[in-house]
Amino acid sequence: MQPLANIAVLAARAAGNFIMRNYDRVDALKIERKGKSDFVTQVDRGAESEIVKIIRKHYPEHAILGEEGGASGRDGEVRWIIDPLDGTTNFLHSLPHFAVSIGVEVRGRLEHGVIYAPCTQDLYVASRNEGATLNNKRIRVSKAKEMEDALIGTGFPIRNPETLDTYLPMMRRVAENSAGLRRAGAAALDLAYVAAGRLDGFFELNLKPWDIAAGIVIVQEAGGGVTGLREGELLEHGHILAATPKLLQPLKDLLGKVD
Repeated sequence: MQPLANIAVLAARAAGNFIMRNYDRVDALKIERKGKSDFVTQVDRGAESEIVKIIRKHYPEHAILGEEGGASGRDGEVRWIIDPLDGTTNFLHSLPHFAVSIGVEVRGRLEHGVIYAPCTQDLYVASRNEGATLNNKRIRVSKAKEMEDALIGTGFPIRNPETLDTYLPMMRRVAENSAGLRRAGAAALDLAYVAAGRLDGFFELNLKPWDIAAGIVIVQEAGGGVTGLREGELLEHGHILAATPKLLQPLKDLLGKVD
C-alpha cells in the first residue's frame, strides 16, 4: 500500500473507533445546526481531530481541508480532503449508514481514497493505477449495461431546496427508466457501493469536496466512470455522476445538463 494511503487508513480507522465509542450515547450529545438539515456534533469534531492528529504526526506541513476545521497547512503539493462523519443525520438517528472519508490530492490530482464504514468495518481503499479494494479484496463495478436493469443511488438537495425544481424531474426520469432509485444518506458510501457493484450508478447535486474526493478515486480504480453534470471542476461545483462504463453516458443523457 502506498505510504499516503496507509496513513489515510490509520486515520480513518481511528476516527471510526472514536465514532463508535459514541454511537450508543447519541442522546447525550450536544447537537448544533450549521444550516437547514445540516448538523454537527462533538463526534464530528472529535473524529476530525483524530484524523488530523495522525496526519500531522507523519506529515506536519501537508495541507488539510476538513468539513469541520476548514483549510490548514502550508504544503502546496499534497492536500488531504476529509469528511470525519459522512451521514451525520443517520448517526444522530442511530441509523448504521455513515462513514469516514479521506481523499488525498497530489499536485492538484486525486491520488488516493479511503472510505471506512465503522458499523460494518468495511474498508474501501484505492490508489491511482493500483486498483480498489474492499477489506483487502479487489473490487470492480457491476457489469450492468442497460438502464432498465440498473439500481441507482442518489441524494436529496435538502441543504439547497432551491434546486428541487431541477432535481425532482431528474429523479422521476431515473425512476421511470431504471430498476430502482435509492437514497441512503451518505454520499461517500454510495460512491463506495458503486465501486463494489452494490449500486450501478450514483448522482447528486451540490456536494462538497470532502463528500466525494475519496469516492472518485475508488470508483475510477474499480473500473467505473465519474463525471460532472455541469461544466467546470467537479470538486468545486459538486454535481457528480458515477456509474459503470456502459451506463455513464445513458445516465448522463437521462439526467441532462445542470446549470
